[in-house]
Amino acid sequence: MAAAAGRVLLSGLPRRAPRLCWAGAAARSCASEAPARGALPAAQEMMSTERKRFLKEHAMPFSAFLTDSFGRRHNYLRISLTEKCNLRCQYCMPEEGVQLTPKSEILTTQEIITLARHFVKEGVDKIRLTGGEPLIRPDVVDIVAQLRKLEGLKTIAVTTNGINLARQLPRLKEAGLDVLNISLDTLVPAKFEFIVRRKGFHKVMEGIHKAIELGYNPVKVNCVVMRGLNEDELVDFVALTEKLPLEVRFIEYMPFDGNKWNFKKMVSFQEMLDTIRQKWPELERLPEEASSTSKAFKVPGFLGEVGFITSMSEHFCGSCNRLRITADGNLKVCLFGNSEVSLRDCLRSESSEQELVQIIGAAVGRKKAQHAGMFNISQMKNRPMILIGTYWVNPLASGEPVPAGSGGARGCFPRPGWRADQGAALPRAGLGVGAAPSCGAECPAEEVDGGRVLRRVPEADAVDCAALRGHIGPDPRSGIAGDAPLIPGAVEAAAGALISDAQGR
Repeated sequence: MAAAAGRVLLSGLPRRAPRLCWAGAAARSCASEAPARGALPAAQEMMSTERKRFLKEHAMPFSAFLTDSFGRRHNYLRISLTEKCNLRCQYCMPEEGVQLTPKSEILTTQEIITLARHFVKEGVDKIRLTGGEPLIRPDVVDIVAQLRKLEGLKTIAVTTNGINLARQLPRLKEAGLDVLNISLDTLVPAKFEFIVRRKGFHKVMEGIHKAIELGYNPVKVNCVVMRGLNEDELVDFVALTEKLPLEVRFIEYMPFDGNKWNFKKMVSFQEMLDTIRQKWPELERLPEEASSTSKAFKVPGFLGEVGFITSMSEHFCGSCNRLRITADGNLKVCLFGNSEVSLRDCLRSESSEQELVQIIGAAVGRKKAQHAGMFNISQMKNRPMILIGTYWVNPLASGEPVPAGSGGARGCFPRPGWRADQGAALPRAGLGVGAAPSCGAECPAEEVDGGRVLRRVPEADAVDCAALRGHIGPDPRSGIAGDAPLIPGAVEAAAGALISDAQGR
C-alpha cells in the first residue's frame, strides 16, 4: 500500500476548543438531568443546531471543578472496568495473579455511566476504558453504547492486550468505539510467550489486522521497551508503519521491585531515537497537541508514524489533563500519587450531584505540580517509582492519614528545603508512607509520639536525592521503620497499573 500523498497527520490537527462550562454548575442536584443546565437564556428557544452554534460563539470558561490550582484543565477520563486480565506480563503482575477486589466493590455498569455522565457535564470530552483487560468484562459493549449517548463526549477509546479483540471489535465499533490502543511488546512469537507467560501472539496480530480492516486509522500499538529483551526490535516495529496505518508508541520501561528488570534495563527516549535514526536519518518530528504525552515522529513517505512516551526521562506533568477512576470506584488525580477518593461510596450513599461534583473538584484542586509532589522520578532506582504509584502518602501536603494495611511503612517526609541540622524528626502529623532513597543511604529511626519515624541523613550522604527536595527513608520492606505489612502482590499490581496507564496514553 503506497503512502497517501498529502495525508493529514492526526497529531498535526489544531487543538480543540475548550469544552463549554455551564453556569450554575455547583448548584445542581442529582434530579437535574436537563442537558442545558443553566445555558444562556437567549439560547433556550433555539433548535438544537442553532443552540450549539450560539454556545460555541459564547463559550464560557472551562469547568472550575476540573481545573486544578495550576490551571490544568482535565478533559480526559480513564475508567478501569476490571482488575482481571487473561495475560500475566512479567512487567505487570506475578504469574499466579494478584488478589482481586470483591465483585460487590467493583463499579456496576450503571455506576460507571452515572460517573461518566457527571464528568462529561463538567467538560470531559474523552473517555478511555482500561483494566486489567477491559474486553474480558461481559458488559463492555453495553458500556461503550451507553457512553456514546452522552452529549458532549467526543472520543471513546479502549486499551487492550488484543487477545479478544478480533472477535469483539465489530460489535464495539457498532456501539461507538472511536480509538484503539493495542499492547504488543515483540514481533517474535516465542518472545511474546516469554513476556506475557501465555500464548496468543497470533490472536493479537489478528486483532490488529481486524482493526485496520474495520477502518481504524491510526491503530495505536503500544510497545514497552526493555533492554536485553526487545530493544533490538525498534527498527522492525518502525518498518511496520511503512505500509500500515499504525501509530507505534514506544514506552520507556518503568522499573519496580519484583520484576525481572531494574533501572539499568530502561532504554531512554534519546537512545531509542538514535537507534531508529541510524536506519532512517530523515525521521522527522511532528507537531502535537499541548496535552499530548507522546512525542510523534514519522519517516517521510511512510503511511503510519511512531511516538515515544517518556514517563521516566522527560515527564509531561505540566500539560497533564487526565483523571482516573479505578475499577472499585476510586478517583486518582495523579498516576504517581496514592491519594484516592471513593466515588463509589458517594454514589451508594445517595449523595446529591452537587455533593459528588464538589468532592471531585476538591480532589482535583489538591493535585500537585508534578508526580504527586515528587521531583525528578527519572533519578529514582528500583522500587521508589512503584511505591509512589501505589503507596505514596504525604500528609505534609495533603493532611491525609496513612490507612491501615496500606502496604507501606511509616517514615518522615521533610518539607522542601528541610535540612538535617534543623534537628528533631517530624511529629506524628508528618508521618507518611516510606520509600527507598535513590542514594541507598541508611536513615536512623527514632521514636516520636509512640510512632517510629525516619530522620533525614546529612546532605553529604544524600547527593543523589537532592532533586527530591527531601530525603526519603529506607525501604519500608526492610522493617527499619515499618509497622504495616505489605499486601501480597500489591507491588506487582501497582506496576501493572503504571504500565497499562502509560500504554493507554
